[in-house]
Amino acid sequence: MKRVHAFGDDCLGDLDAVGVAAAIAAGEMSAAEATEAALARIDVVNPRLNAIAYDDRERARARAAVGDFGGGAFAGVPTLIKNNTEYAGLPNRHGSAAVPEYPATKNEAFTDQLLGTGVNVLGATTLPAFGLTATTEFVDREPTRNPWDTDYSCGASSGGSAALVAAGAVPIAHANDGGGSIRIPAAACGLVGLKPSRDRVAPAVEGEAAPIDIISNGIVSRTVRDTAYFLADTERVRPATGLNPVGLVTGPAERRLRIALITEPITGQLLDRDTQREVIAVAELLEGLGHRTEMVPLPVDRDYITDFIDYWALLAFSIDRLGKRYIDKGFDRTQLDPFTRGLSRRALRGFWRLPGAIRGLKRSTAAFRGMHERFDLVLSPTLSHVTPQIGYLDPAGDFDEIFDRLIRYVAFTPANNTAGTPAISLPLGRSDGGLPIGIHFSADLGDERTLLEIAYELEAAKPFARIQHVG
Repeated sequence: MKRVHAFGDDCLGDLDAVGVAAAIAAGEMSAAEATEAALARIDVVNPRLNAIAYDDRERARARAAVGDFGGGAFAGVPTLIKNNTEYAGLPNRHGSAAVPEYPATKNEAFTDQLLGTGVNVLGATTLPAFGLTATTEFVDREPTRNPWDTDYSCGASSGGSAALVAAGAVPIAHANDGGGSIRIPAAACGLVGLKPSRDRVAPAVEGEAAPIDIISNGIVSRTVRDTAYFLADTERVRPATGLNPVGLVTGPAERRLRIALITEPITGQLLDRDTQREVIAVAELLEGLGHRTEMVPLPVDRDYITDFIDYWALLAFSIDRLGKRYIDKGFDRTQLDPFTRGLSRRALRGFWRLPGAIRGLKRSTAAFRGMHERFDLVLSPTLSHVTPQIGYLDPAGDFDEIFDRLIRYVAFTPANNTAGTPAISLPLGRSDGGLPIGIHFSADLGDERTLLEIAYELEAAKPFARIQHVG
């Protein structure tokens, strides 16, 4: 396997973000030393991973030299922001040559919330064009590669963030999720990936104007506690309205849970052998821990697939035809990649179905959330098969073939986006070839606490694999 990582004996070691922040607070390292170590690590792995969209090291060094990061949980911790989020001073190109390279003039709301946790942003990470697919590959440059094996996809759309966290360059990085874009790369790269409830954190700019806001901001991390501290600290910076506070979750609960097990994708195909084996193994582990699992079908019918595709295609159509208005006045639609254009054409052909699709998605939310009348959590794989090799989802490939592959691959994650419910991918499985397999849990709206509690319990019962611990 072509494995890449930067873990070593510098001041970062194999510390998570909470550990780095504690070491800075205790004077065991400075923010400047943490920054320099992270930059050195990026320089080691990025030539092979291609995960940095924009380097912002000089501003990060200047902030670290001053050392004033406030009282956040991650004061001085080096991190990266995904390059579809406004961060003053860096271009926000959404992974596409169609967007001009002008620096953003201000932060968006989530950026300020992220910075309020005390992190030091070193730069921006890659994503596929407009985050519309599940692999971080491009038509005009090298793909972002998976540090577990560089022949394989790192997932998407938060692929650059996931690749660099998994490789040890930084302990956490920003990610966001409109159909699985936190959870998919977390699964592909062996990380913890929590998609919060709708409105738990500040909304993304793109989601606010949409008929259904399917986008949630968050992070990818190597430990459950980093994700728990992130959620608690963003809540401190900007309390959510309309949702009960989560607070800081520090470990598992004593309560035993009723857990629905879903192993059949909504598309109807079978899971691959490795994924089937690993999700059943986790169900058996949960039973051994005293939880009760019951195999059930997904409570939404296959019309959901068409409804979600129609809505997803609408987003591509809006980018294609309204990019100058909603993205940047210098937007050049002639530079759109073939996949975005193909998805936009699909929207145009099915535009008449869109009102019905939106109604259908709202109906499916009631059915999906109805599962929680009987079950505390829903367990499934994150993806229907192990992460594919680079090229399998090539955005320059035949659109119909690539699109069919994509729908079959990403079968479990979108329902949480349309329902607004929280979900988490945990790195609990491994393929016969040594690649990570993500296991997915979802909860009812606002119940991130139960997700974090079960994540802590499973992390202790079956420690997550790390690249540096694998031969």
